[in-house]
Amino acid sequence: MSGNLSHLLSRKPLSNGLLNAQHRASADSGEVSPEQAGTIAADFNVGPANVLGSSSFYDFLKPANKGKKVYVCSGSACMLAGTQPALRQNIEQLVGAAEIGEMCCLGRCHENSAMHYNGINYSGCTTEDVRGILKDELTDGYDTYHVESDLGDSVLMPWMSNMEDFKPLINSILNDHEENLLHEIKLSELRGRGGGGFPMSVKINALLQSDSKVKYIVCNADEGDPGSYSDRYLMEHRPHQVLFGMFLTGYITGAQSGIIYVRAEYPESLRIMQDAAAQWNQLKPDHTNFTFTFEIVKGAGSYVVGEETALLSSIEGQRPEVRVRPPYPVEKGLFGKPTLVNNVETFANLPYIAEHGGEAFSRLGTAKSKGTKLVSLDSHFNRPGVYEVLMGTSLSHVVYTLGQGFRSPVKALHIGGPLGGVVPVNMIDSLTLDFESFREAGFELGHASILAIPESFPMIDYMIHLFEFVAHESCGKCFPCRLGSKRGFELLKASLIGSRINSTEFRDLLEALQYGSLCGLGSGLTTPIRNILRHFHSEIEAYFKND
Repeated sequence: MSGNLSHLLSRKPLSNGLLNAQHRASADSGEVSPEQAGTIAADFNVGPANVLGSSSFYDFLKPANKGKKVYVCSGSACMLAGTQPALRQNIEQLVGAAEIGEMCCLGRCHENSAMHYNGINYSGCTTEDVRGILKDELTDGYDTYHVESDLGDSVLMPWMSNMEDFKPLINSILNDHEENLLHEIKLSELRGRGGGGFPMSVKINALLQSDSKVKYIVCNADEGDPGSYSDRYLMEHRPHQVLFGMFLTGYITGAQSGIIYVRAEYPESLRIMQDAAAQWNQLKPDHTNFTFTFEIVKGAGSYVVGEETALLSSIEGQRPEVRVRPPYPVEKGLFGKPTLVNNVETFANLPYIAEHGGEAFSRLGTAKSKGTKLVSLDSHFNRPGVYEVLMGTSLSHVVYTLGQGFRSPVKALHIGGPLGGVVPVNMIDSLTLDFESFREAGFELGHASILAIPESFPMIDYMIHLFEFVAHESCGKCFPCRLGSKRGFELLKASLIGSRINSTEFRDLLEALQYGSLCGLGSGLTTPIRNILRHFHSEIEAYFKND
């Protein structure tokens, strides 16, 4: 990735940055035209190819979505629920097939039948609902779902819901020394909640040690995993908790700028976070010279921006391609400056640590996976919703006590998004909700969203769905992911019409994806695919052949 290009793009504030310029250009037509790209390029002193290369990648800026009136969710949860064909048919009768686009995922996995119209998300849509929405008679897309903490002293669901609630805690940390606050985070042993589980204190310390005058704190709020809506819960119901975590991190490290990248598929989250950030930007703490400014960046429809370096490229306005590491973002990140990137839930843990201390947090959870975890359950559960549980909680407790079991027969759970583990139901009793339990069993916890795969849904179709998803979302920079995901999709599709797949060649393909991909998109795809090959061999063996 060109350092010169990053430098050029850093000269304007984010509010007038290249990504926002593309949003504005596409507002009327739904795409950035070559003529508009030329104008934008001249304004930023970059080439038109840089602008078109970026805009043509995003779902909401590319020509294929030009002029669409309504979008239906194409995420895994809605697909498994089987609600979208009827929803699409209802919409077609009113506006025609040509006016329908797709979004993935709207975070309405608890009730499905999800659609987006005129800047608002809707779900649980009946035929009458669709008619009312498209006639602008029904304009309230607000949804409700069950929210529950499974512990007495909640970490992520406390009743600190407005700015005033946080002012005593803000004054407390500003009267403490940065090293003391970092020490508490070290004691907590908090690990990132985005899937990787990297120690939070290591990132903070690395940024603190940098002598750069400009540093950034970036919140990855692009919760793109189909089936996940726990970050959405935090942004819409606990926004100040997230912003406090970023503020604290900025104070410790000396960073003065916080950027929250919110996915465009979450318009409600975007509006709420913008309002909350505006309140924090008016904050004027007593007896301190420390200032911290928040900015909200709206995404444009991409899953791969969940990878931290692709996210930074997107914020800059560049095509969201994954960068080679090292250097890591804490060394050379946004606009070439040291940058700490963490997700919504990770930052939301910090108020508890600031108030109760690191040792109190470390007493929660397991020896290696500390604290609590938010879990989101899809509509196949009798009680879908967002639950807070201790790390190390038995998966069976989550499924059968909190979620109250399934509405219909289920054969597997897909946990942690499209790159997470596919767990057969007969293994539910053997797993606990923590990083180590899942990895030791050959799964990945990921974001801890839980999708139920119905007994009636063919696993070969689910494998095709996963390969198709990755092929669509790949940034295209590395050959193994760009070509391997497409080739896997082609092989699996051909197997449906009698062209059996060579087992050795398929294993080689997975090896290439796992070890050759630049980031977790291509390599992570191999986890659920191998889980299916191993645990559902008898169901899919007819589609494969031995050497």
